[in-house]
Amino acid sequence: MDLLDDLAARGLVHDTTDLAALRARLAQGPIGLYIGFDPTADSLHVGHLVGQLFMRRFQLAGHRPFPLAGGATGMIGDPGGRSEERNLLEGDTLRHNVERIKVQLSALLDFEPGPCQATLVNNADWTAPVTMLEFLRDVGKHFTVNQMMAKDSVRSRIESEHGISYTEFSYMLLQADDFRHLYEAHGVELQAGASDQWGNIVAGVELIRRRLSAQAFAMTHPLMLKSDGSKFGKSVGGSVWLDPQRTSPYQFRQFWIQTDDAMIATYIKMLSLHPLEEIEALLVQQQSVPEKRLAQRALADELTKLVHGDGAAATAADAADVLFGSDPTTASAEVLAVVAQEAPSVTLPAELDGQRVHELLIEGGVAKSISDVNRLLTQGAVRAGNRVLEADGLLRAADLLPGGYLLLRKGKREFLVGKVSPTG
Repeated sequence: MDLLDDLAARGLVHDTTDLAALRARLAQGPIGLYIGFDPTADSLHVGHLVGQLFMRRFQLAGHRPFPLAGGATGMIGDPGGRSEERNLLEGDTLRHNVERIKVQLSALLDFEPGPCQATLVNNADWTAPVTMLEFLRDVGKHFTVNQMMAKDSVRSRIESEHGISYTEFSYMLLQADDFRHLYEAHGVELQAGASDQWGNIVAGVELIRRRLSAQAFAMTHPLMLKSDGSKFGKSVGGSVWLDPQRTSPYQFRQFWIQTDDAMIATYIKMLSLHPLEEIEALLVQQQSVPEKRLAQRALADELTKLVHGDGAAATAADAADVLFGSDPTTASAEVLAVVAQEAPSVTLPAELDGQRVHELLIEGGVAKSISDVNRLLTQGAVRAGNRVLEADGLLRAADLLPGGYLLLRKGKREFLVGKVSPTG
């Protein structure tokens, strides 16, 4: 199966210009392609993975990806999908965001020197020096207002109560000129992106045809949607970020583990880099034992390794095992540190022997009162590590796990982590 057929089979092709011509061009040799993102936050989120891994697929097939940071367009913002204009960002903020995102991109694309080397470009580099008159002469004259108003995102904003500013109205022209610049400077012949970018992308194809008398190509992939049909984004609550400081590797992995059964086939085909035959076989297994969540686990492990590295992925998986019932006494200090980040925690006294568990459980919010703790202890419902605490609730020094952690568990799923104070 060639690259385009594989993309289509994975549900990654929404719109294209002249597919036959693109197929013929790909058969001739490596092609440069780009997908842009506006760095309006200092991290990408899971909704960006489809586009970045789209470029990774082309790179693995021998082509050259050019992820584009919208240092210029990010100061304006695409009006698509928004009911009102976003707050304009300052240059220093955008530069900071680009630097943070560059680190994340290095995990998704190969930036090492070579024939398929990825190159991060920033449209502020070629847009900032252009004067208004030059832009109007070289770009604006090639588009009619009628064309621009026919775009769905522009028309819907014009009809809304907020209207659309000239600033946002110009976004399509800026993105079209990005494609023109990359075509001339780097030989980029294909622009890809999410389906809601189709109007902007084909504007670039048209500008290259008009100004350079050359053929360029456009392709979009479907948006990755949630089970309720909404899209992933920065401005929606509960975003799942690629930055481990915003979304921990554990939380990132659990997000995919908890994927709705109705969505997992779509997500794993769109995001996994494994051959489609392997994915289809896994989905057949999934149907026979859905309770094991085989596809969710496979995708969670693959993406966590890709985004955060093998070590962080293994630690996140081990921490999940502890929190969902495996033997905590075999866990490493590194794993227990992750557990401590994901569960309520309290500080322990330097000497644990003979200390009562009562005050710790109340402080950690696991129990409401001394009598509540006594009831739990009588029921044998409190463990320190694997040891069921006796009715007196006394702790032992031997209950401490590697790294000075104490793992208290109420019932099967409610945890409290204690950590010995470094000052004693």
